[in-house]
Amino acid sequence: MQTSALTWRRLGSLLLDERLIDPDQLALAFEEQERSGKRLGEIVVEKGWIDRDDLYTMLARQAGLPYCDLAETPADPDVCTLLQEHLVARYRAIPVRRLDDDTILVGVTDPTDVKVFDDLKLVLDAKLTFALVSPDDFERVSRAAFRGSAVLDEDFGEPEGEEDDRREEVLESGHEIPAVRLVNAAIGQAIQDGASDIHFVPQEDRVVVLARIDGMAHEVQSFPKQMQVGVISRLKIMGQLDIAERRLPQDGRVLVRLDGEPVDLRIAVLPTTHGERVVLRVLQRSTAGQSLESLGMSPDVQEEFTRAIKQPYGTVVVCGPTGSGKTTTLYAGLAMLNEPGQVLMTIEDPVEHEVDGISQIEVNPRHGLTFARGLRTILRSDPDALLVGEVRDEETARIAVQAGMTGHLVLTSLHTNNAASSIARLKDMGVPTSLIAASVNCVVAQRLVRRLCLDCREAYTASPAEQEQLGVDAPVTIYRAKGCYRCADTGFRGRAGIYEVMPLRGELRGLVDASTEEILEAAIAQGMRTLREDGNRLCLAGTTSLDEVARVAGDLID
Repeated sequence: MQTSALTWRRLGSLLLDERLIDPDQLALAFEEQERSGKRLGEIVVEKGWIDRDDLYTMLARQAGLPYCDLAETPADPDVCTLLQEHLVARYRAIPVRRLDDDTILVGVTDPTDVKVFDDLKLVLDAKLTFALVSPDDFERVSRAAFRGSAVLDEDFGEPEGEEDDRREEVLESGHEIPAVRLVNAAIGQAIQDGASDIHFVPQEDRVVVLARIDGMAHEVQSFPKQMQVGVISRLKIMGQLDIAERRLPQDGRVLVRLDGEPVDLRIAVLPTTHGERVVLRVLQRSTAGQSLESLGMSPDVQEEFTRAIKQPYGTVVVCGPTGSGKTTTLYAGLAMLNEPGQVLMTIEDPVEHEVDGISQIEVNPRHGLTFARGLRTILRSDPDALLVGEVRDEETARIAVQAGMTGHLVLTSLHTNNAASSIARLKDMGVPTSLIAASVNCVVAQRLVRRLCLDCREAYTASPAEQEQLGVDAPVTIYRAKGCYRCADTGFRGRAGIYEVMPLRGELRGLVDASTEEILEAAIAQGMRTLREDGNRLCLAGTTSLDEVARVAGDLID
């Protein structure tokens, strides 16, 4: 939420004057603002004290403008583009629709900037009526109006592989304008919608494009079967893959730009019964790590995790399935250590976040740079802390864990279900139990749950069975998904992490030889909150729903 600084400084007084909140609530909101850095309006909406439309209706009335809810009255795409894209971004204003032949309704996000009103009248050369629109609606509508296409960052080279009779024909189809435009538009749309991966799935009569957004795959478009060869060839050309090879899996990568921002794509091609399926994994480049609180960590989880990574040596393991946010958590920890005088290094496949002040290495098995080989060289460079993107084999596991015992702090990840099972996984990889007990500081398991859409979430009183799941005795108000225009009728927008943090100290260090069940029981007795219990915390806070926590965490803690 963004309006002028003056408006937001006065928001607390406005809320009190309108009796939408009381002084105690305002004091709590200010405390939350100080702790989290969130905007006051965002906090009072998240708390459920006021809904988003009431907030903007009040701000609009204060500014002497009507409030235009673009979810209830959608914008006219043809009218939106009457103002050029760079001017929409500069003024944070967008034409919404025509009120009559002579008058255009323009939505603005800052009702106090009179200069914007004057400039827009000159630029559009028409009679204008202004209304306040929410920043969320403005971003969504402007993205839809000026939806970009991904473009290659640089010329691609010749595809690899042996020549055959069909190479020239297939190569030509991959360069056809319709195929190029379709691929660029599909990738651009998916990235702008926040997709983590994009799937081109061949079916019997068509090819479907799926985008995984907030952990769920959605069909975003489809195209006729006769375009399949051209589109798949185009994707393989982008990744510098062998366009004539259709029987074996292939992997590649490409750098594209969208709205001037670089985006890395990892390309995987897999033969199926209806043709080759292509999956693009989207790696958004970032210059800084997120804060632990922004990831959804509770204060006590933050405290345990921070305590583990502030140790001068030892190993911190973050575990979970693919796409659970492990790398983001590791980089948030690395950002806390990124101070003058610290030598920090990473070895990853691929490098997902670029951070100033950290030496980052990307593995390249084709040229002999594996995790194990790179890790040995890094340790000879004497870093204070290092991040190993993933422990995949016995050799890497042994080197990483041993490095944590010999004066280095090692941050790494594993693919396991929960914190307790990570010990068994390390033992299965051949790491001696004595080394695990001496080196591992902490194991963090995590998942990502979808955040409820604040505009449409539905409050209700938890049933007795739900109270039992939540671990509460008295009736409580919780929320469930409903669906609206702003969240594409999913009921969710964005994701937050749920965590279980298992520090290895006291009794737990002596239990590394025990079974996973015994380790889990001891960790819970020591005070560890399980994934499901941490999910319940977010349910009680109104951040997510019980169904979503059950979908993600399942019975992992039962």
